[in-house]
Amino acid sequence: MSTIAELTIPAREFALRETLEATADLDVEIERVVAYDPDHVMPYVWFADDDATFDGLEDALADDPTVEAAERLTDLDDERLYRMQWVDDVTVILHLLTEEQATVMDASVEDRQWRFRVLFPERESLSSTYDFATERGLTLEVRKIHRLEDDRRGRYGLTDAQYETLVAALEQGYYEIPRETDMDGLSDELDVSHQALSERLRRAHLTLVEEAIAVGHGDE
Repeated sequence: MSTIAELTIPAREFALRETLEATADLDVEIERVVAYDPDHVMPYVWFADDDATFDGLEDALADDPTVEAAERLTDLDDERLYRMQWVDDVTVILHLLTEEQATVMDASVEDRQWRFRVLFPERESLSSTYDFATERGLTLEVRKIHRLEDDRRGRYGLTDAQYETLVAALEQGYYEIPRETDMDGLSDELDVSHQALSERLRRAHLTLVEEAIAVGHGDE
């Protein structure tokens, strides 16, 4: 039975460890790429800066021992997209996560930890990955496990945080006309920053639109 697992790895053991130390206020999230080739799991990374300054980012990337090369592809004022080439240590860890033909659905950084949402073809694949990773000294923690058949949010490609944010927004009347709550009220309700809430909602809406369009095209 297919399983979706939410996993964490300390940033100090994985990618961008020195960049994250040097640029503590940046939000980091991979661009969704469905692939199980470790060389192509995390080729694109978004950096978001609430102040739109990105102070020290490119110097930090240049000095980061986990980064072979980083090329800026897009600059959207408060967000930048980079194409990344990782050193071997990072690709080895990605291989650990994907060798059982698993698919990394989402990856982002929160509280100095990389958070992964990974689709495994079978529950046994997750167990094998966990054993293989921990035997090699990686601090891999399994936070949540969902059976795909029971995971509605998994059907639509949403992370747990995105799903919970959309549910809260709906329940609090954010989508009503006129609105019964605003971004400030919703951020207080969820205990997240205004910037984090804005990013989460935008990415959740984008994911839903992409899923809806893909379904529509598939029916033609």
